[in-house]
Amino acid sequence: MQSNLSYILLFCCFFFIEIGFSQDIKSKEKTIVPLPKKDTILKKKLDTLPNIKRDSLLAKKIDTTTKDSLKPKEILDDIIVHVAKDYTIQNAKEKTVTLYNEANITYTDIDLKAGIIIIDYKKNTLFAKGIIDSTGYTQRPVFKQGSQESEQDSLIYNFKSKRALIYGLKTQQGEMYTYGNKTKRVNDSTIYIRKIRFTTSDKENPDYYITTNKAKLVPGKKIIVGTSNLVLADVPTPLFLPFAYFPMSDRAVSGFLMPTFDTGSSNRGIGLQNGGYYFAINDYVDLALTGDAYSNGSWGLRINSNYNKRYRFNGNFSLNFESIINGIRGFDDFSKASNFNLRWSHNQDQKASPNSRFTASVNLGSSQFFRQSLNQFNVSQSQNNTFNSSINYSKTFVGTPFNMAVTATHQQNTNTESITMTLPSLTLNMNRIYPFAGKGGVKKNPIQKLGFNYNMQGQYLINTTDDEFFTSKMFETARSGVQHRTSTNTNIKAFKYFTLSPTANYEEVWQFDYIQKEYDATQNVVVTDTLRGFKSYREYNVGVSLSTNIYGTFNFKKGRLKALRHTFRPSISYSYRPDFQANHIRQVQQSANPLDLQEYTIFDQGIYGAPSSGVSNSIGIALNNVLEAKVAPKDPDSDEEDEKIMILNNLNFNTSYNIAADSLRWSNVSFNAGTRLFKDKLALNINGTLDPYQVVEVNGNAVRINKFNPGIFRLTNANITANYSISSSDFNKKDDGKKDENKNGNGANNPPDTMGAEIDPTTRNGRRQNANIGGGTVETDLYRAKIPWSVNLVYAANYTNNGLQPGSVGVHTLGFSGNIELSPKWKIGYSSGYDIKNGAFSFSRFNFTRDLDSWQFNFNWVPFGANSSYTFFIGVKSSTLADLKWDKNKPPDRRLF
Repeated sequence: MQSNLSYILLFCCFFFIEIGFSQDIKSKEKTIVPLPKKDTILKKKLDTLPNIKRDSLLAKKIDTTTKDSLKPKEILDDIIVHVAKDYTIQNAKEKTVTLYNEANITYTDIDLKAGIIIIDYKKNTLFAKGIIDSTGYTQRPVFKQGSQESEQDSLIYNFKSKRALIYGLKTQQGEMYTYGNKTKRVNDSTIYIRKIRFTTSDKENPDYYITTNKAKLVPGKKIIVGTSNLVLADVPTPLFLPFAYFPMSDRAVSGFLMPTFDTGSSNRGIGLQNGGYYFAINDYVDLALTGDAYSNGSWGLRINSNYNKRYRFNGNFSLNFESIINGIRGFDDFSKASNFNLRWSHNQDQKASPNSRFTASVNLGSSQFFRQSLNQFNVSQSQNNTFNSSINYSKTFVGTPFNMAVTATHQQNTNTESITMTLPSLTLNMNRIYPFAGKGGVKKNPIQKLGFNYNMQGQYLINTTDDEFFTSKMFETARSGVQHRTSTNTNIKAFKYFTLSPTANYEEVWQFDYIQKEYDATQNVVVTDTLRGFKSYREYNVGVSLSTNIYGTFNFKKGRLKALRHTFRPSISYSYRPDFQANHIRQVQQSANPLDLQEYTIFDQGIYGAPSSGVSNSIGIALNNVLEAKVAPKDPDSDEEDEKIMILNNLNFNTSYNIAADSLRWSNVSFNAGTRLFKDKLALNINGTLDPYQVVEVNGNAVRINKFNPGIFRLTNANITANYSISSSDFNKKDDGKKDENKNGNGANNPPDTMGAEIDPTTRNGRRQNANIGGGTVETDLYRAKIPWSVNLVYAANYTNNGLQPGSVGVHTLGFSGNIELSPKWKIGYSSGYDIKNGAFSFSRFNFTRDLDSWQFNFNWVPFGANSSYTFFIGVKSSTLADLKWDKNKPPDRRLF
């Protein structure tokens, strides 16, 4: 009953408040009141009434009418919804509502949470503050309007003027945190603040801030401040600014990019780097123009653009050009060079077009660009000897077995400065079809299994050099042609356990250029001319193979090893191909002797080469082996299943016997083997060739003779590679007592980084992408006994033996890289290698990183070698204050010519 009375009283309070704010609606029609006639009797009656009573009644009537007709319009535009954890006090007389403990008010787009909230309907104001308890001042007001949110000690808000007075403000605009002692909110777009601090630190006590006495804040747009001072750890620094402007837009805006001052770290003199302008074109594309300028006349220009359209495509484009001057004009050591680099990456969303796709990955330019440029911090790029580019468009013709691909490729060797391009390459494929298959695609007999496929490839190939790149000369030696290939095969079950597979292949080549050789008697040389015209030739071959699978299992009764399984896949094949070159052989005199003739074909320099020479009538032999083991769990009473372990991934041997040859009929035996050990953490691969014939020395060269080696093959060459990775997490025991296992391992498909490509150089913000190292979870303790670390090892060796001299090791190197996390704030990365044969270290690099909370310290160091250099950076992580930094670099000493 008491509860019901409370609700009734609360309802009455709101009811009377609503009555107090009600108003009458005036009639729009004009009312005329007629004058009353004089009546002495009535007058006498009126006179007899007491004056006091008459006056009081008249006054009451006049007052009531005045109040009803002149009542002001309501200020509140919406219903105020409020809740509180402890109690709500409503004062109907004073028209106030007080909320206590975890109070919450929602009104239009305003959401306010605080310890105490007082609503005053008379003054149209709202007052909010926190609560003082044993833990201190808690439940500070959190004011949210639209997308803007702020925290303060207390605030007063006026519903009518929509202005606010805030004490102890704390708000966030993007990456910037703003603290102010007294704040006056004029409207939704302007805020004035006294004694304000700016920082990007999200801590309660920021490690740095910029302080000023007064500032103007436009939410979501900008902050304008007066004289400001940088404070580090509450200690003022001598760094002052007369005024400052901080853009706070949540969208990209155009603006200047401040350059970095180079104090003369190179022979180019002093200069400015990376200064320019950023264009925020629209929501899909941007553009940055930056450049360098040095006192000796060297300069550089860079164009960078990013674009992204959701569910369609995304990519980036960059063009770098540098004019490099060395020495003083007029002296012998003066030199000048122009280098450029073009990069373009484009990716199409798979949802945009399921049946067609366009991608691009372009990296081309001057071969010496990364080796001569002083603006490139990524020193590891100078170790890359090749540039590769490809632009691809592919389309699948739905409802047909055909698909098409158009590709433009580019390969560039920066050492030899040779360039190979296909502009373009067209490929048309027909997937295998089975024209004789039964109803529903049933393929039971060999005729029904007979399948056909077709492939057509056309190329326009250019071979050129750096000097002739982008000139007309690069097209003079271009080659073009079209290659058609088709094949058919089937398989037949033979002798129950064998599979017989006959095949037939046909090839036709069209070439649109050919060569013609003539003897020049005056210069005693053979002159080769390239002529334009259509020429073609055809080839075919047939073959058959017989293969089977043999399984051998060896069971063990004792120990954890239960069984070994050996899978043996032998196959023998036969192939025949006639001599197609004999009909195209031409002869040309090559010396003053008319009988000294040279043979050639008009297709020798063609894009697909000349027809095959000689008759091939050979038998091929292949032996493939796989070895697996089955191991029982350590606990014999557990419910775990037996574990399968791969001992030998592959051990393959291949050779052939040419029946048509008059000698040396056996080819070399090639072999390769691969395995993974130590729970897939060590990947070991070996390959090489074995020669069955002896060799003799002819003019200093080893020549094979038709005589077998006594009793054993001769190892002509062998290669061995091993990848191994280990980290501190491998020794961390799990809750069940088992060691943490790396199921992925580091095999040939996932080699460790030993060249330092994953150790990011100093960027504008000084960040490193791979901050979590050691393979485990980063702990938050500042000091700890366990230090996460990781080591990646790569071993490579090469052996050759020509049969005349003792075998020698050509390559024998050990590469290593890894990380050490001295503390959650200190990280060290390294990459190096050691040439065991020559006894010297290879390219080495060290990276030191210190996380300073809001700041970042990064130091990259190449201690020795041709690329010895260092870069030093310390600055704010946030991109808003990216120019609050200090960086210095010592580029490598480079001789351009």
